[in-house]
Amino acid sequence: MSEQASFTVALEQQQDYQFKVNFDWGQATDLLVDAGQPLGQSAGPDSERLLAAAVGYCLTASLLFAMREKFKQTPGKLRAEVAGTFARNERGRLRVGGLAVTVRLSDQAERIAHLDRATRQFEDFCTVTESIRHGIPVRVQVIDASGRTIHEG
Repeated sequence: MSEQASFTVALEQQQDYQFKVNFDWGQATDLLVDAGQPLGQSAGPDSERLLAAAVGYCLTASLLFAMREKFKQTPGKLRAEVAGTFARNERGRLRVGGLAVTVRLSDQAERIAHLDRATRQFEDFCTVTESIRHGIPVRVQVIDASGRTIHEG
């Protein structure tokens, strides 16, 4: 993949804290996201749960790729659970304090050849997890209805 490759996800407010998320490729279905109560109605996942899902999916898909494509195994179905914790930063702002991911194999380890090699390397190929672990630069811009930039951060 080219280092210049990019992607776009568009969000459009539906009501209150509910937003429709549109993905820029394939037949991906729009997703409704919402804040939990009391701000929102919990009609869809919130940003923290989307982050946890992205990490869990990336790690599980990476392990599956390592087992199937690199080591030519046919593992059974995988399951993952991501437990998140909240923490306050030095300014008292709420942040995701950590994510603990548990991936469960449906087969016994002895039945999957080269599993030790797959588990030694799959995390390194997980784009999302490794990006978060090392920090992702985020540029923020707020533009008003006339197209004028009113904030950059």
